[in-house]
Amino acid sequence: MSSNLLKLGIPKGSLEANTVELFKRAGWKISYNERSYFPSIDDDEIACYLIRAQEMARYVNDGTIDLGLTGRDWIVENDADVTVVQDLVYSKVSRRQARWVLAVREDSSIASLEDLQGKRISTELVNFTKRYFRERGIDVHVEFSWGATEAKVVEGLVDAVVEVTETGSTLRANKLKIIHELMKTNTQLIANKSAWNDPWKRRKIEQISILLRGSFLAMSKVGLKMNVPKENLGRAVLLLPSITAPTVSQLNKDEWFAVETIVDKDIVRDLIPLLREAGAEGIIEYPLNKVL
Repeated sequence: MSSNLLKLGIPKGSLEANTVELFKRAGWKISYNERSYFPSIDDDEIACYLIRAQEMARYVNDGTIDLGLTGRDWIVENDADVTVVQDLVYSKVSRRQARWVLAVREDSSIASLEDLQGKRISTELVNFTKRYFRERGIDVHVEFSWGATEAKVVEGLVDAVVEVTETGSTLRANKLKIIHELMKTNTQLIANKSAWNDPWKRRKIEQISILLRGSFLAMSKVGLKMNVPKENLGRAVLLLPSITAPTVSQLNKDEWFAVETIVDKDIVRDLIPLLREAGAEGIIEYPLNKVL
């Protein structure tokens, strides 16, 4: 065991599997069984702790752990004074930012924040929601929800809910309508300020941050290789987006070139047919671990 040790928080819950996979792509293997709260990692300079995302910022703030991943929403909720090392946008559904929104029943007469004066709101994000309405001079009763938050407004237990959503589909399925967006949120890599100011820990944190960023970027991209005849090279290259410019090298046959580039996954299904029409042959698509 190294004399220098960085305490790393892995978010338990919805971010857990994606975080472990992201670290794997970055070069660290994290393993544990379902009953363990102390995952092992193949790095003697890191000790892992499994902590709920809702509590992560509090433990990073007080120095219990040095580094962790959690949502911006829970940093704000806990009023944590931490260093945001890096922004990440990932989830089980998409790479978009999630939103905390105010929702009411479809048949509700409530149409604005002001209409909630004296009303009851249910949410997991209690502290933030209280501050949000207080700053706007609107008196509301905010109560903590242990789950099934949407059902509370559907059943008439409360007048509105403040809930997190990406697409709004769950809210619509429960016959709710969004009347206001309170905050956008995404995953952030955060560090304790004392740890960030420690030279050894800062170097280790920066190492993790660089490799996580490269792995995260690679999740949305693929590599493409192909052979293109000389007469079609210009046409094919014009079709290819890349980080800088496609790599082009001449093959043994003077009339053919090898072309290689990195593109967004989302465009590949449309791009490959166009490349074929432009004369490209032997097209190979391959996954990436890191883009740095």
